[in-house]
Amino acid sequence: MDIWDKLYENAKKLYHPQEVTPFIYAHHVVCALQAENDEIYTGFCIESCCGVMDLCAERTAALNMYMQSGQTHIKRLLVFRDKPPYGDGSGSPCGACREFLYQLDERNENAEIMTDFEKRKITTLGELMPDWWGKERYRGVHHPSDRPW
Repeated sequence: MDIWDKLYENAKKLYHPQEVTPFIYAHHVVCALQAENDEIYTGFCIESCCGVMDLCAERTAALNMYMQSGQTHIKRLLVFRDKPPYGDGSGSPCGACREFLYQLDERNENAEIMTDFEKRKITTLGELMPDWWGKERYRGVHHPSDRPW
C-alpha cells in the first residue's frame, strides 16, 4: 500500500454525508494529508446556512494538523467526495483552501495534490497558484518552526 492508498483509506473513513441539523450538512467532502513528519491528518467539509461558518475538508485537515502537532508543512494531500479524485479538476482544492494552505506555510507550494487517483496524477499548490501574491511577505521572515517556543 503506497502513501496515496493510506491517505485515501484514512479520508474514506470520514465519508458519510449527513444532515447534522436542518441548518448544517457535513462529511460529504473528505480530506487526508501527510504532514512533514509523515503523520496523517484528516478533515471533512461542514456547511451551514450561514456561509461564513463553512469549512472545507482541506482546511479542517490542515487545522487538525496544526492544532494537534503545531505543524504547518504539508507533503501530500488527497480530497474527494464519493470517489477518489478522477481528473478534470476533481481533487483540486478551492481557491479559499489554496490561499489558506499557502498562508499556513510557504513551503506548501510543493505539496503534492492528487488529481487522478487511478492514474496517480498529481499537481502542486505552486502549480495551481503561480505567482502567489504573498511571497514577498514571506521574504526575510523566519518559519514558525524556527521559533524557540
